[in-house]
Amino acid sequence: MGVTPKIAPSMLSSDFANLASEAERMLNCGADWLHMDIMDGHFVPNLTIGAPVIQSLRKHTKAYLDCHLMVTNPLDYVEPLGKAGASGFTFHVEASRENWRELIQRIKSKGMKPGVALKPGTPIEEVYPLIECENPVEMVLVMTVEPGFGGQKFMLDMMDKVKTLRKKYPSLDIEVDGGLGPSTIEMAASAGANCIVAGSSVFGAPEPAHVISLFKKSVEEAQKNN
Repeated sequence: MGVTPKIAPSMLSSDFANLASEAERMLNCGADWLHMDIMDGHFVPNLTIGAPVIQSLRKHTKAYLDCHLMVTNPLDYVEPLGKAGASGFTFHVEASRENWRELIQRIKSKGMKPGVALKPGTPIEEVYPLIECENPVEMVLVMTVEPGFGGQKFMLDMMDKVKTLRKKYPSLDIEVDGGLGPSTIEMAASAGANCIVAGSSVFGAPEPAHVISLFKKSVEEAQKNN
């Protein structure tokens, strides 16, 4: 399998008053990416950060900023996030059924890596055209909770989507987000996920580095066995 493990602590669980030092702490603990949850208060009820915060954080880190857009109009965010220094731009398929081709093209034109996310209730088949088109997304994010809030319980039945994707697209980056922790990582890893987003299980741990290392080992072991 041509995909590498990428552990992405969700900065939504960090201390927002000390975002730069929290980012540095996670990277020192072995994080590969930093996951940034951008919510508009419409697509999901919660309201979080936007381009100004990404821009501020970018001044303090060279890390890959993995931005997950839980917004109604993702096109509106491409230019500001590109300018702000976002690395990845993952939009929701539910919010882009009419314009995903233009969206992917614009994301790439701003030097960001395009990804597509889907809610638990959305069939996996909806993302196939975005992976198989001439100008495809480079990652699929399978939500393992309802998007919008941290600390929810991991939905085991979402692993069928991950398994289906991995079988169909062996070299695709597949990300999972929601309820990931030491008790659920093996299920996600053995299903074929290689990008792991985790918030409270990392930030709430006495030793975040230990949790990040455990996640990485789980993905590596699963890749050897598959």
